Amino acid sequence: MRVETKTIVMVALPGVQLLDVSGPLDVFSEANAQAGRNVYRLSIAASEPGPIRSSSGARLLSNWNIEEDLGEPIDTLLIAGCPNAADAPTDRRMVAWLRYRVPAIRRYGSVCSGAFFLARAGLLDGRRITTHWAVADRLAEQFPLVTVEEDAIHVSDGPVRTAAGVTAGLDLALALVEEDLGHDIAIRVASQLVMFFKRPGGQLQFSRKGEAMPAGRAALQEIQRWIASNPALDHSVTSLAKRMDLSPRHFARLFRNEIGITPATWVEEARVNAARRLLEQGNEAPKQVAVHCGFADANTFRRAFARHVGVTPAEYRKRFASIKR
Repeated sequence: MRVETKTIVMVALPGVQLLDVSGPLDVFSEANAQAGRNVYRLSIAASEPGPIRSSSGARLLSNWNIEEDLGEPIDTLLIAGCPNAADAPTDRRMVAWLRYRVPAIRRYGSVCSGAFFLARAGLLDGRRITTHWAVADRLAEQFPLVTVEEDAIHVSDGPVRTAAGVTAGLDLALALVEEDLGHDIAIRVASQLVMFFKRPGGQLQFSRKGEAMPAGRAALQEIQRWIASNPALDHSVTSLAKRMDLSPRHFARLFRNEIGITPATWVEEARVNAARRLLEQGNEAPKQVAVHCGFADANTFRRAFARHVGVTPAEYRKRFASIKR
């Protein structure tokens, strides 16, 4: 079947992460090789003339900038992420350009924190999207009309395609190749690039957001340090309230008001984080890890771990355990 050439544009802004740009482009390029023809015409767009300085300091040369006319219709537009995207001031020129160009584009989206640029243009309102786990909460707060799926590797909703952090851009690009060229070519691309065709699990398995610094008043911070250092002990509300010389009801209310979650939730998160470290660094069976981290039994541990991390303890160990020699 003859497939028309599709122009893929990666928008790279100052401070861009190179892999957000180069990863997807390499997937599309390999798809051309596997298809035996140039299905994709690849282009990098900049917000202004001249080299683009990346987050690593390397400079990237664009094919054109948004002040120019590309001279051909864009089939798919993806905005690459930058480490400071969540804090970057709104680029009104970029917002105006996106609002003008995107309605004529068949498919658009972002890699990593590039979602912030689309959200500022109002192009994600009413859509399900994903972004890097470290900024997912901030994007959801700043743009309440956007539904952020925090654990997803990539999300498709209507014409919108979004990917989580950095390497997830390859997963997204591969999914687009499958959409356009079918399963067989996508499989061959994955094989050639030595990547998962469908990555197991979500991005919460990579997340460290639960390892936040103790918060609240000094006495509450001390309680949090105590829990984290002694996950196997009794950390019921009654026990913790006693350490602060407060009634259980007063303690629970104070904790939730200042920390934002219940004591039970904080304790479970601390125990899961302790279990992650043991699974990464040790050789103990999950049942032993459960005991050392304060879970009632292996099944309770497994359920809690999967709820917070998105994979089972055994799967997590396979992927993240230190190599023992």
